[in-house]
Amino acid sequence: MSADHGGAQRTDGERLQKVMAAAGVASRRASEELIVRGRVTVNGKKVTELGARIDPETDLLAVDGVAVQLDQTRRYLMLNKPTKVISSMSDERGRADLSGFVADYEERLFNVGRLDYDTSGLLVLTNDGPLAQVLAHPSFGVEKTYIAKVKGTVTAQTLQELRNGIELDDGPIRIDRGKLITRGATDGASMVELTLHSGRNRIVRRMMEAAGHPVIELVRRSFGPLHLGSLKLGRTRELTKIELGQLLTLARGAEEQKGRM
Repeated sequence: MSADHGGAQRTDGERLQKVMAAAGVASRRASEELIVRGRVTVNGKKVTELGARIDPETDLLAVDGVAVQLDQTRRYLMLNKPTKVISSMSDERGRADLSGFVADYEERLFNVGRLDYDTSGLLVLTNDGPLAQVLAHPSFGVEKTYIAKVKGTVTAQTLQELRNGIELDDGPIRIDRGKLITRGATDGASMVELTLHSGRNRIVRRMMEAAGHPVIELVRRSFGPLHLGSLKLGRTRELTKIELGQLLTLARGAEEQKGRM
C-alpha cells in the first residue's frame, strides 16, 4: 500500500484497482479514477497512486468513507422474522427456528443478536463471525427502531418520560426518540415508534410495561443503517452493497472506539 502522494510502495499483494473491481466497487478503469481523486483509503490512509498494492485478507478498504468487504465468501442477509420463531438455528424444544429461512444457502449462517419469540421484524443473518460479535455485543448498542402496539392511551408526557429515562430492575433505560403513531384506537390501544440503542433482553417490552403500557405487538423496523422497507414477512434478501458498506463502517467504527478505551 502507498500513502497519499508518496511513500514506499509494497511489492506484495494485489493491485488496488484490481481488488476494487473484483469486490464490485466499480470497473477497473472507474476504480483508478476513484483512487487518483483521493476517494479511497486503505487502513484509514488515503491512497492516490495507481501502483498501490493491498492484501485483501488483512487490509481494510473504504471508498468515500464507506467500508468495502473484500472477502467474497462472506454473506449478509436481512430477514423479516415472523412471530413464533425462535432466534436460533435450532431449538431443543422443537419450536420453529431460523434454519428454514436459510436452507437454500450453502454457507453456515447465524443471526446477529436476537428478536423475542413473539417479536417480528428485521434480523441480520451472516457467516461473518467478527462482525456479528461486534454488532451483537450489548456494550456497543446498535440503534434500533421498533413499532409497538401497546395497551392504553400513550400521551406526549409518556414519551417524554421514556426519553428522560425510567428505572428497571437491571438499571435505568431511556429511548433516543419516540413518536406517537395512533392513540386511543377503538380497541383501546396505541401505536408508537421507539428508537433506542440498548441491547438488553426484552428491553422494549419491559420498558413499556414499567410505563404502564404493556406491549401487544412489536416489530423491529431498523437495525443500525438497515431498514426493513417492503420486505415481506418471512422473506430474506441479501444486503445491497451500500447497506453492507454502511454496516461494515459501523462495525469498524465500534472496533476503533473499543481500541481507544
